[in-house]
Amino acid sequence: MTSKIFLVSKSPRRKQLLEEMGFSFEILHTDVEEIYPKHFTSIQIAEYLSQLKLTPINFSQYAENDLFISCDTIVVLDEMILGKPKTEAEAVAMLQQLSGKTHQVISGLTVASVKKTVTKHSITEVTFKSLSEEEIQYYVGHYKPYDKAGGYGIQEWIGLIGVTSIRGCFYNVMGLPTQLLAEILKKNIITETLIS
Repeated sequence: MTSKIFLVSKSPRRKQLLEEMGFSFEILHTDVEEIYPKHFTSIQIAEYLSQLKLTPINFSQYAENDLFISCDTIVVLDEMILGKPKTEAEAVAMLQQLSGKTHQVISGLTVASVKKTVTKHSITEVTFKSLSEEEIQYYVGHYKPYDKAGGYGIQEWIGLIGVTSIRGCFYNVMGLPTQLLAEILKKNIITETLIS
């Protein structure tokens, strides 16, 4: 039986989604430099970064049955990764790039215990209508999406008025592939799948 569940994340959206799934858990914050091998594919990057967030944890301090959940979400357009914008100009430029196109949101999800780890990924395709400059400026000015990969939150105004189709898990776009997490926890398959 699981002793405790720990969400290794600073994201309020992941915390909210895990709460809505009905889990009792504690939050752990880790700080890692998100550097990855240049030859990695987008999927490998997302999975690697989700594992990387667990590396500062001293597992010997926890019970054998404790579970740790970590996730990293990236936005990919034409094989180019769009990170978190640092400025208003960067956020506007990202939305201009996404306008009228389909992009991928890829999350790497890691569930680990003291002895074993499983890492999987979830991919969601999101299509935006052609966004006007006024819509982009309004969204960035009012919502300041500087903590969001790709410069937008699908649950916010821009998603409500701008997204024309979604293929895959909606909550993955918010930052936590809830269906995949439920599947992993239900099967309780915790096996070594670390990237070599």
